[in-house]
Amino acid sequence: MSKRVLVTGASRGIGRAIASRLAKSGWLVAIHYNRRVEEAAEAARELGSACTGLHAMDLSNPSNADALIADVLTNGPLDAVVNNAGIYLHQDFVECSDNDFEVAFRQVMAVNFESPLRLTRAACKHFVKQGQGKVLNVASRVGFKGEAGAAVYAASKSALINLTRSLAVELAGKNIQCFAIAPGWVDTAMVRPEVESRLPEILSGLPLGRMASAEDCAAAASFLLSDEACYLSGIAIDINGASYFH
Repeated sequence: MSKRVLVTGASRGIGRAIASRLAKSGWLVAIHYNRRVEEAAEAARELGSACTGLHAMDLSNPSNADALIADVLTNGPLDAVVNNAGIYLHQDFVECSDNDFEVAFRQVMAVNFESPLRLTRAACKHFVKQGQGKVLNVASRVGFKGEAGAAVYAASKSALINLTRSLAVELAGKNIQCFAIAPGWVDTAMVRPEVESRLPEILSGLPLGRMASAEDCAAAASFLLSDEACYLSGIAIDINGASYFH
């Protein structure tokens, strides 16, 4: 019997690639999206019968997390959650206005950390009842490595990594595994505007000579959620082209 996974932010980019890779590996996939209705519908068409539903929810409001999990569970049991939805806002920590800082801080932390935390908690209540489950968090290289202009984003991803580690220890006895992937530069629509002006600089810091693709991230995610990773938990796999070690 196929297992079922919820992938947040699955209408494009890394989330869509993960959804596609997992479907090809035999998973049933629930697709979450926020505003990109047409792209989400296209992703669902690509998955065909492996898609168990489209679930619209604004995760900039973390109180929506319980409702999203409840909505997904109306279509059947859930075996894994991929917390992929995230936002990146470049910001000068000192020079930005107080109002701009507060808005960015609350939005980034809500989408990148608090919503995944609450989604994980809601899903794990279900996992405990059924006796097993997996959580995969999409973090970032900057969760380990500081980067100018990304202080709040880095803080949100660092928090996500350490949530992964702590829950891996706490929930191991309940047969729940927790993982993260930590991509560096990935060629997706979210970062393309910044990449266009910094491409030579970015590539100079990547020993493998190219940015990651969304499919590179999906391959690591698929491995972690597979039975082959049954003895792994609490790890964050770096996907950064040998650009950073820790």
